[in-house]
Amino acid sequence: MKKLALILGILVVLVSCKKKELTVVFTTYDETEEILNQQNHEINRMKFKLIQSKYLDMNEVFKPFEEELAYFSDKDYYNLEPYIIEQDIPTIQDAVERGILSYEKIVLFYLYRIRKFESNNDLALHSIISLNPNILNQAREKDKNRPENVKYTLYGLPILLKDNINTKNMPTTAGAFALENNKNTDDAFVVKRLKENGALILGKANLSEWAYYFCSGCPVGYSAIGGQTLNPYGRKVFETGGSSSGSGVTVAANFAVAAVGTETSGSILSPSSQNSVVGLKPTIGLLSRTGIVPISSTLDTPGPMTKYVTDNAILLSAMLGEDAEDDVTKGNNQQINYFEGLKSASLRGKKLGVIKQLLTDSIYKATIVKLKRAGADIIEFEPPQVDLKGFLTLLNIDMKHDLPAYLNNYADKNIEISSVEAIVNLNLQDSINRAPYGQQLFEGIIMDSTSTEAFQEIKQNLHNNGVKFLNTPIEDYQLDAILSINNYHAGFAAVAKYPCLTVPMGYKNTGEPISLTFIAKPYQEDQLLQLGYAFEKMTKIRKKPESYN
Repeated sequence: MKKLALILGILVVLVSCKKKELTVVFTTYDETEEILNQQNHEINRMKFKLIQSKYLDMNEVFKPFEEELAYFSDKDYYNLEPYIIEQDIPTIQDAVERGILSYEKIVLFYLYRIRKFESNNDLALHSIISLNPNILNQAREKDKNRPENVKYTLYGLPILLKDNINTKNMPTTAGAFALENNKNTDDAFVVKRLKENGALILGKANLSEWAYYFCSGCPVGYSAIGGQTLNPYGRKVFETGGSSSGSGVTVAANFAVAAVGTETSGSILSPSSQNSVVGLKPTIGLLSRTGIVPISSTLDTPGPMTKYVTDNAILLSAMLGEDAEDDVTKGNNQQINYFEGLKSASLRGKKLGVIKQLLTDSIYKATIVKLKRAGADIIEFEPPQVDLKGFLTLLNIDMKHDLPAYLNNYADKNIEISSVEAIVNLNLQDSINRAPYGQQLFEGIIMDSTSTEAFQEIKQNLHNNGVKFLNTPIEDYQLDAILSINNYHAGFAAVAKYPCLTVPMGYKNTGEPISLTFIAKPYQEDQLLQLGYAFEKMTKIRKKPESYN
């Protein structure tokens, strides 16, 4: 008995030591010198005024997981790493089916990984705003009730959401001080669909505040709540892209299986390209916007951001649905399995339009050669000369009406602000912390007095010009898609309401990622995904960021 008691005592001591050793504390530091050095950056909007959040305490964010993470060791992490890092959804699900992984282990792995990097002041990407406090219990439930044939589904897998997408039991801040306490909301429609399809919501990703329609010339990826999101391929060197900055960064850094972003004009395409991930901006009307903090009911859409096209197709399928509260989704009650379409993906015989002016880019030019060799029919063209006059007016007038509608109908009832003007005035009470780069675009919204008639005319002209820019070459040459770079033609696709898919294309000499963007006619997401999948399979170009192995 004495021997047994001694052994038990040793075990208790060992376990206690293990728990104590693994206690991690998030600390703030003096960033004065860092900010001073940043003023030498050649890109003006990367001359940061601050990096760390003044409002977010990551110790509080991780508090619900202290106990479980205390007993999750480095050894546990490295044992699981080969089955999760850089793996696609079917591969991860296969490891679950074979008993190598469980959904609980997957969640613990991601929580540990996020904490590992975000608590390191030399590596932190400031990409997370909040985490789901109930996710471990939810993961255990998924393990208990796992059905058969989940290989090509999101069942049990942790997904991050851009922090302008309403989620129960988590704040939805849009990165703004004004929405810091926007905690008691219903799930956005797309979040309900994700949950219905078995996904776990891991947490909320940082973003460019108010989806980058707030300050003028300010850094992308900055928000008062989340601080400055940084690019894992070049921390403080390369831009993250905006406004779904955190969504792109977290996918690139393997902080979740996938993420959801939102786009008005370039806000999925830009951060996906800058972080070497796959991003789809769907046709306006394919996915619901209900419960998402808006800029423009005319142009806004959520969309999937993933490491691979396969995952993008699976995530997109899981968000589909007709939403009675969002008229643009009327008739979208058909459930499409975009993954199935990938099986027949090929570049052979596909007519792809190449914008002549882009051939000055060496990576784009080399990519076109590869596509030709793969059997694609390449057609060079010069796009019609059209402008996007009135684009800011469209955003101003939409947001002037759409944001108050969100605040009234979908925000926490304790949120007292009800207009753009009220937000501006609230920020002026402490502009150093709440709006260090100013709030010029919000001030522009207040001053914009465009009449209803003039607004409708501007909106129609923009749509016509966008369609002319894209549809003219598509129709003239019977193209399957137009090939662009990053978010270069996002504005035209936005006003035309055309879908776009961006897929990693390569890396510049500096190491900065660059992507090939496919643009097609409305509701041709299946075609875009097939083209992207065939291209991805041919090139296998994506590589993970070196410092985040």
